[in-house]
Amino acid sequence: MKIFGFSTNNEKRFINITCNVILGVILAVVFGLSLFSPVSSVVSVARGSAIYNGNRDNKNVTLMINVYWGTEYLDSMLKTLKSNDVKTTFFVGGCWVAKNNDMLKKIHEEGHEIASHGYNHKDHAKLTAQQNQDEIYVTHELVKSLLGVEMNLFAPPSGSFNDSTLTIASALGYKTIMWSRDTIDWRDKDEDLIYKRAVEKTIGGDLILMHPTEKTALALDRIIKGIKNKGLNLVTVSENLA
Repeated sequence: MKIFGFSTNNEKRFINITCNVILGVILAVVFGLSLFSPVSSVVSVARGSAIYNGNRDNKNVTLMINVYWGTEYLDSMLKTLKSNDVKTTFFVGGCWVAKNNDMLKKIHEEGHEIASHGYNHKDHAKLTAQQNQDEIYVTHELVKSLLGVEMNLFAPPSGSFNDSTLTIASALGYKTIMWSRDTIDWRDKDEDLIYKRAVEKTIGGDLILMHPTEKTALALDRIIKGIKNKGLNLVTVSENLA
């Protein structure tokens, strides 16, 4: 089949190349802006603190979903969240966003909170202030260009950070978010174990870390129902911190 003189395959190839060029221009602009952002000239900025849980006085719990991979399981997880009337927070990696614009938009359109997980999943404890800035700022501007969202929550990859991470994140208007419970679903591919870690000892204020894995997607409905059966509410990170 030909469309306007191009075969379907050639048309798809042309569209892909065009999209990549446009994305490359956006990223080049963003990286350039990062060099001249306000943080570059900051001499002294108040150091923030990492947050490990939400408000313990409330009965709110959050499923924190960190996304750098596992795109193939997100549709299933979104359907489960929707069927249970749950809105949560997705911490997205910039390099994932660059390749998965449509999925990012879908997550946002379904009413979930979008937060930052840095750009390249680097060990932030080993980064300089400028490198920390680049990871956070570039991801911020990329997501903003796609969604018009001003993110203000940052989860450092692997939970690794240093004083510069906290200071830069704070200067950029971010709260640094850790977790109080970890499903370790990226390592232990066991549906029952993931469920147990997410539900068994969970209390109000907990931030439960998970990822889009096959077993997490399978366990998600049980996890949601198990948490609700404990009289707890499932909310976004921002709502949990309130």
